[in-house]
Amino acid sequence: MPSFALKPPSDYALARDVCSYGYFLLAPNRWNVKEQSLARGLVLGKELVGVVISQPGARGSPLRIQLDRTLTSPLRALAEAQLRRMLRLDEDESHVRAFHKVDPRWKRKGRARLFRSPTLFEDVLKTVTSCNVTWPGTVQMNRRLCEVVGRATRSGLHTFPTPQALARTRPQTLRARCRVGYRDLRIIELARLFAARSPEIRIIEDPATPDELLHQTLLSLPGVGPYAAANIMQLLGRYSRLPLDTESVRHGRTVLGFTGNSKQVMRRVHEHFTPFQDQAFRSYWFEMWEHYEKLQGPAHTWERDTTGTMFTAAQLKKLAAAAGHTTPKQPARARK
Repeated sequence: MPSFALKPPSDYALARDVCSYGYFLLAPNRWNVKEQSLARGLVLGKELVGVVISQPGARGSPLRIQLDRTLTSPLRALAEAQLRRMLRLDEDESHVRAFHKVDPRWKRKGRARLFRSPTLFEDVLKTVTSCNVTWPGTVQMNRRLCEVVGRATRSGLHTFPTPQALARTRPQTLRARCRVGYRDLRIIELARLFAARSPEIRIIEDPATPDELLHQTLLSLPGVGPYAAANIMQLLGRYSRLPLDTESVRHGRTVLGFTGNSKQVMRRVHEHFTPFQDQAFRSYWFEMWEHYEKLQGPAHTWERDTTGTMFTAAQLKKLAAAAGHTTPKQPARARK
């Protein structure tokens, strides 16, 4: 099997940094708990390749990228670019130090990087399919999208559908076979915008776009509301906004000890993380992620089709009641 090495930042740990955000559990990603590796298919222009990513050595050691076919130099360059985006390899040690300076709670464990997709389009679609639905529903939608509209590589690994493929898909197919519900037309509209590289998409992809313009442009996209816009921003490396939802309310009540109705708790959660400024999302997310791991075990032990489907309100409430909770110690600047 062809392979090549990819050099990560000196502090990079594959299991920690891949299993840091829920999208690692969504198809076509498949985390192998036994091998501590990540497998999936990538679309490289008109070509496909299946990849298996592992880190045989210690933290900071080269990543091993196994391929199910030989790639030309241009195709390998495309694959490397997608892998770097997905694994956030371009967020070097200085990015990590900047976060730990604001929130030192995570320095010892080295938490800073958040897993994302090889492409912005996949991140946007995964965000849209995570709104107004339970997590098992999100898992199911993404699996069906990959099986029905995505393609299979030589080794049988699936790819995520391209904008071009989804732009040609009938709404009835998405609703009936991919079970996306009311999102069918919105998914097709988004796909057409990305396929055409519309002005909105160019604004969103431009790293020089100011946060406020980026946020407003995201809100103009089909199916993207305040929660989705804030989440897509963090997937673009803009961490100042919080995608607040019912999970935020549960976190505020269960972990932070806030009381009141949902609106009041959500407001207090927002105020609680405001002092972290442009690192607010990372502080918020890792606090929530650590809570999940207390209930379900370390994320690198989660199987996609078992533990990965158990993040429902009822299940989390049951686990929380059984485990009991202590409010995590907050940095002085975060205390109210």
